[in-house]
Amino acid sequence: MSRTPASKSDRLRRRIDIEGIVQGVGFRPFVYQAALRNGMVGFVLNNPRGVRIEAEGAPHLVEAFVEVLRTEYPPLAFISRFSVDDLEPARDTEFCIRSSEHDAEVKAQIAPDASMCDDCRAELFDPNDRRFRYPFINCTNCGPRYTIVTGVPYDRPLTTMADFPMCPACRAEYEDPLSRRFHAQPNACPECGPQLRLVDPSGRGLGNDPLAETIRLLQEGKVVAIKGLGGYHLAVDASNEDAVQTLRRRKGRDEKPFALMVRDLESADRLVRVDDKERRLLLGIERPIVLLEQRIGNLVAPSVAPGNRYLGIMLPYTPLHDLLLAESFAALVMTSANFSDEPIAFEDEDARERLTGIADAFLQHNRRIHTRTDDSIARVMGGEALLLRRSRGYTPRSIFLPAVQPQVLALGAELKSTVCLTQDDRAYLSQHIGDLKNLETDQAFTGVIDHLKTIFELQPEIIAHDLHPDYASSRFAETIIDRPKIAVQHHHAHLASCLAEHGETGPAIGVIFDGIGYGQDGTIWGGEFLLGDLASYQRVGHLKQVPLPGGDASTREPWRMALSYLDLAFAGDIPDLPFLFGREPADVNLLQKMIRKKINSPLTSSCGRLFDAVAALAGVRQCVNYEGQAALELEMSIPTSPGDDNYDFSLESGDEVLLLDPSPVFRAVAEDSRRGVAPGLISSRFHIGLAEAVRMVCEELRSVHKLDCVVLSGGVFQNRFLTERVSQLLGKSNFRVIRHSLVPPNDGGIALGQAVIAGRVG
Repeated sequence: MSRTPASKSDRLRRRIDIEGIVQGVGFRPFVYQAALRNGMVGFVLNNPRGVRIEAEGAPHLVEAFVEVLRTEYPPLAFISRFSVDDLEPARDTEFCIRSSEHDAEVKAQIAPDASMCDDCRAELFDPNDRRFRYPFINCTNCGPRYTIVTGVPYDRPLTTMADFPMCPACRAEYEDPLSRRFHAQPNACPECGPQLRLVDPSGRGLGNDPLAETIRLLQEGKVVAIKGLGGYHLAVDASNEDAVQTLRRRKGRDEKPFALMVRDLESADRLVRVDDKERRLLLGIERPIVLLEQRIGNLVAPSVAPGNRYLGIMLPYTPLHDLLLAESFAALVMTSANFSDEPIAFEDEDARERLTGIADAFLQHNRRIHTRTDDSIARVMGGEALLLRRSRGYTPRSIFLPAVQPQVLALGAELKSTVCLTQDDRAYLSQHIGDLKNLETDQAFTGVIDHLKTIFELQPEIIAHDLHPDYASSRFAETIIDRPKIAVQHHHAHLASCLAEHGETGPAIGVIFDGIGYGQDGTIWGGEFLLGDLASYQRVGHLKQVPLPGGDASTREPWRMALSYLDLAFAGDIPDLPFLFGREPADVNLLQKMIRKKINSPLTSSCGRLFDAVAALAGVRQCVNYEGQAALELEMSIPTSPGDDNYDFSLESGDEVLLLDPSPVFRAVAEDSRRGVAPGLISSRFHIGLAEAVRMVCEELRSVHKLDCVVLSGGVFQNRFLTERVSQLLGKSNFRVIRHSLVPPNDGGIALGQAVIAGRVG
C-alpha cells in the first residue's frame, strides 16, 4: 500500500484505488455504508481498473475507514491492489456513489458466478416475501456474474439483464445504497424479471406450472434438459436405474460417471462420506462438484458411477435448483447437456436441436447466457483441495504470476482445452472448453478467446501453443497474423503451470506423468523427469520407451499396451496369460509383429499407457469407453488396507538421462496374474512400487543437481492414492513438494504454463 505524508489540517482527504474482484459484488454499497458510519464525505465509483474512492473527514475517522475497506470487504470481493494517496481537502458536503468511468485501461476483474446466499434462500421460501419461490432471486452477494457479462464496467446495460427493465420496486432497491440489492445487476422479481417455460422438443409449451410439471416428469423417469447459469444440464432421478440407463444410452456415455446434485449436506451424508475440508468445498460459494467416497448401501442407481468408489456431488447453486430439490428427490443426476465430446448446450434453440433424441422436455428461462460455463470439479487430496476442472465459480478469477510479463494468449492443449490471457502480473485462465475434436468445440474455443479479449480489452503481443504441430490449437495459432508464435513443449508447460500457480520461478525437479505429449525428439512423452524453471527445461529422466501398437488405438484398447510392455519384459517370448484368453491368436501375432518391426507403433514413455497396461494385465480393463477409465478403475480396485508390498522398477543410466525400466514390474505382474492374485493387490503393489520409483529417481537427481524442490504435475496426479503416497515418501526424504490446487494438474492447466513460458522467453 503506497501513501504520501498525511495533512496536518483538521481534515484529511484520501484517494483509495482498489483493484481485483470489486465490481458486481456489493463493494460500492459496502463503501457507502462504511463511509456513513465513519462520517465521511466524498464519493465512490467503478472504473475499468476497479473501484476509486475519495474520502474526507477527521483524520482518525479516515484512518478507521481505510482499515475497514482493507479488512471487512464483501464475501464475493477479492482485492489484488490497494493504494492510498493524500489529497487536498475538497470540503464536500456528503458521500455519494458516482456513475462509472469508462475511459481508463481495463483492469477490473469480473466476479465468477456465485451460489445463492443464505439471505436470498430465506426469502425464496418465505411465503410473505414478494420473491417467494421466484427461481431468479439474487442480490449483490450472489447470483450470475461472468456468464451474463458482455463488457466492462460491470453495469446492467453490459449484461444480458439489459433485456429486463426493472419494475418500480426493484428499481427502488437497486438505487438504495442501504439495500442488499443496491446495484445488483441481475436484480429482478416475478413482475419484471426472467420467467420459466417448459417445452417439448418441438418448442410446444407443457403444463401451466413449469416447475411442478418438471418435477412430475422427473418422478416418472423422464430426461429433462434444465437451463442453469452457464448452460443446460440433463437431469434424471438418480435413484431410478432405468432412467439413468436411458440417459446413458441416449447421450452416448456408456460408463463415465455422472455428477449428482443433492438437496443439502444432510442428503449428501446419506450417500457419501464427507470430512471437514470436503464440507467446506461443498458449501463454498463456488459450489463445485466434489468427488466423495460412497457409503455402502446408498440409494443411488448403480449405473450412476460404475466401477467407481466415488460419487461427484454438488449442492444447489441457483434458486431453481433449490426449488427442484426442496421436497422431491434425494438426488438428481445433473450432467452437462451434450453428446459426448461436444461442448455444453447453452442457447435455447441450439439446445433443442442438439438434444432432441436425448431430452423428453426442456425447462427453459428467458435470461440469456452470454458465456457457456461447465460445472467445476474438485476433490480433497492429501488434506488440500484440488481442482480437476476449473470452470463455473472460479472463472475468470485471476492467478497472480511471479512477475510482470508481456500480454500473452496461450492456446492450451488438445484435450480438456482451456486458454489463458496474461496482463501484467496476472493470468486469466478460461473455463473448461472441452476436447478440440469437432466443429462445435472449435467454435466454443474461438468464442471464449474473443470474450476474454473483449472483457479485459487485451490485444496479446505473443501467441503460445503446444509443440505438437497437428493439435487444433496449434493450427489455430497459425491463423493469427502479425504476432510472434512460441511453441511450448507439453510437459514443460505442466511444470511451469504448477510453479506459476504457487508464485515460484524454479528451478525444480518436475515429475510430469500424463497420457501423451509431443516430445522434443519427436516421440510421445508422458513419464518425464525434468529439470527446469519458467524459461527452460532439461529432460533428465523418463520411463523407458515402448512401442504404442496401432497409435491411438492403444489408448482405447489397453490390452495392446500390456502386450507391448510384456514384449519388452520377456524379450519377445510372451507367456500365456489370462488377459489374452479369448483373443484370436492371429490378432496377437499381428500386434507382436507391429511392435517388433515398429509398424504404426510410435515410441512412448507415457505413464498413462503404463497404467493402462497394468490394468489390462491385472484383469481390470481390456478396452475403455472414456479417457483414463482403465487407470481410474485400477486405482479403485486397491483394497482399503493395501499393505506395503510393492513391485520394483529398475533404474538405468542412459545417454545423459535416467531410464526408469518397468520390465521387472511386468514380470512380477505376469506371475501374479498367472497365479490368480486379486487385481486389487496387483494394483496396490504397482502404485506403491511406482511411488518408490519416483523417490528413487528424485534422490538420484538431487545427488547430481543439488535440488530438493519437486513439482508433481500431469493428469496421472489426479490419482489420489499415487499422489498422496509420492508426497509422503518425498516428504520423508526431505524434499519440498509442490502440487496443484487451484489449477488442474491435467491438460486444463497447460495454457497457464504456456503463457508464463512464452512471457519469459518471448
